[in-house]
Amino acid sequence: MEPLSFQRYICSLDPATLPRVLRVCSGVYFQGSVYEISGNECCLSTGDLLKVTAVELQKVICEDTETGQTMELPLTFEGHFQPAPALGPHQTPHKPFPKTAKQRVLTLQQVLGLWDRQPQPLLCPAISPHALLLHPVYEVQAAMQLRRDLVKVPSTLEVDVEDVTEEAQHVRFARPLLLSEVLAMKEAMPTLAEILEGPAGPAVFQSAWERRLRRGQWLQLHGRSRAWRVLASAPGSGRHFLLSSAYQGRFRRRPRRFAAVRELAAALEPGRRLRLVVTQDCEGLVGDVAPLAVGDRLEVQGLQGSGAGTRLLCHRRGVEEDEEEGEELLLPLDVSGGFLEEASDSKKYSLEELLRLQPLPCEVRLAAPDPALGRDALAALPALRLEALLDQPFLVGSFCEEPEEGFEIPPRWLDLSVLLSEGPVRPLTPCTLRCRLEELTEAFYYRLLAQLPGSAAQPPPRPPKPARSGTAPEGRRPAAPRSAASAGCLLAPPLPPLPGPPGPSAPGAAGTDSDSAEHDYETVDDSMQKTIHKMQALVPF
Repeated sequence: MEPLSFQRYICSLDPATLPRVLRVCSGVYFQGSVYEISGNECCLSTGDLLKVTAVELQKVICEDTETGQTMELPLTFEGHFQPAPALGPHQTPHKPFPKTAKQRVLTLQQVLGLWDRQPQPLLCPAISPHALLLHPVYEVQAAMQLRRDLVKVPSTLEVDVEDVTEEAQHVRFARPLLLSEVLAMKEAMPTLAEILEGPAGPAVFQSAWERRLRRGQWLQLHGRSRAWRVLASAPGSGRHFLLSSAYQGRFRRRPRRFAAVRELAAALEPGRRLRLVVTQDCEGLVGDVAPLAVGDRLEVQGLQGSGAGTRLLCHRRGVEEDEEEGEELLLPLDVSGGFLEEASDSKKYSLEELLRLQPLPCEVRLAAPDPALGRDALAALPALRLEALLDQPFLVGSFCEEPEEGFEIPPRWLDLSVLLSEGPVRPLTPCTLRCRLEELTEAFYYRLLAQLPGSAAQPPPRPPKPARSGTAPEGRRPAAPRSAASAGCLLAPPLPPLPGPPGPSAPGAAGTDSDSAEHDYETVDDSMQKTIHKMQALVPF
């Protein structure tokens, strides 16, 4: 087939013959031409292949051959057309309409159905007494090599094409996929995949395998991981982790700390006793409730009342465990203080057992590291705070050169553009060493924490700025002094008056002391005056 303009080819295309494969012949600039198509840049170079899958009429431009004026006809135009005589010796149409068409009037859709590569002169009294040319504009949907999305190209694109459908039967239009798309294709795995584009954005894990996810790297994709994960942090260290349910380390529970009575109420569980030790004095309790002192031992009984009058019923126990003495307390929920859970549990728990036993968040300590890990990063930490349970889908993968060294990729956090291999894939090497513990980067941890439901995540702490003259250590100017009442503080009791000067022991001694004191004050006054004069001489006023 000889090359045609894209417009002429599309206008004469029979939609029943789709899909068709076209090759770009000419009409582009050196090294390709970039067209803005549906908001995306599309580069068409000579030799590129397009697989046309759909054609849709967008609009029809009507041109008056006498005046040259154009107008857009709605697709619902109800006027009728008839073939017009030839326009002249140099403007003879390529093919006159069939005889059957000349003998009757035609609708707009019938005219477009008789299109044969170039516009034919028509008459329509509803539009103009002159001959008219109709120029339909189609939106062409096509696939391109190594492009994820289908492009939508206007038929007026100024390129020449040729139909190579018959000779391109063997050509496979490979469509890149995102890992998040592969995740839903259970029938496609296991498979091999080539990375076309690495992950965008900041790193997620502080691991060597993530840094190897670059263009050209081949992966083995084994399938979807069935593991769930727990977000954890090491208090005071700034380190954050993601623990897989496959992690085999054992933990011991640590006593929980509470900063308010409301937190105690939230920690109540049916059938479980909550015993506490007060670690901070609680003064000023309302009503006849006695204040709590450091060392008081409480056992939480439950809630009483409703609405604003809700109270937490607690039993203040005696010093000895078996003593019956004590008293009942009704604590308001808005009381702040310090409470430490009394726990004497020395049992070692797996991660799954901990989650069944205790709600999150909670603090634990690693009692036995995971034996499958060469170096368990949790072993050196004095405490670990388990913060949230995550049900994020992961893909199990490995590098083709190291098939047994497995890792798990979260496509929603770490998406890649890949190209799946063609044809059947022989059985992959089993993935036996999956990473069960991943350390997160600080930036991703805070981004993830902010996405958790009900989270009030604080941003990571900033390093202190160097102090300058007239500023506080954090770089702020010193705050103006406030009164004790405005600061919400209680006034301290007044200091006792200073003792008066001792009485004279003898008249002569008293006169000597008085003269000496007056001499000392005069010496100080003279020294101060000299200092002031020097400063006035140095500093202009």
